[in-house]
Amino acid sequence: MTTPVRPLRVDAARNRALLLAAAEAEFAERGPDASVADIARRAGVAKGTVFRHFATKEELMAAIVGEHIASLTAVAREALDAADPGTALFDFLTVSADKRQQSDLTFLQTVSGDDSKVIELRDELVATITALVDRARAAGAVRDDVTGTDVFALMCAPVHVIEFLPNPAPDLWRRYLTIIFDGLRPQGASPLPMPAPTWH
Repeated sequence: MTTPVRPLRVDAARNRALLLAAAEAEFAERGPDASVADIARRAGVAKGTVFRHFATKEELMAAIVGEHIASLTAVAREALDAADPGTALFDFLTVSADKRQQSDLTFLQTVSGDDSKVIELRDELVATITALVDRARAAGAVRDDVTGTDVFALMCAPVHVIEFLPNPAPDLWRRYLTIIFDGLRPQGASPLPMPAPTWH
């Protein structure tokens, strides 16, 4: 018989949320070299409190990434109930790009890519996106040869491309998101030159 997982006490849950927010801000400012001491100071807790919640800095990084992936999965799940499958998919991609614009976690994802919980959450996100794409494809809203893995790979593209431009306007990513939308639609689509990638 398994022992039920006890929920965090209110103060412990609050400290965890403070730590995640403080750590994300520190990593955004200082990169992966942000120290646990600085994170604790920003969160207003003792350094030992950090290690009571997260055994290592890498575990803390993985927790931040996991929270963001879980948030996106929740958005994707809600979109599955939308009446218009095509609009639901495009709205999800807009939310995804907007979240990435607000908080770029690329380097954290690189560090935590082998974390088992992050892998599990990412698999869940891809599966939910695949369900969104399947619905949109069945409705004729996206081309027949586009897969969930294709769309997962494109999620960060609108924000990523503007990183190479000098002084981009804050909402310039929306221009490239629209280009992606047009590329996903079946109208005027050219055959894709390579087979779709597989997730596993």
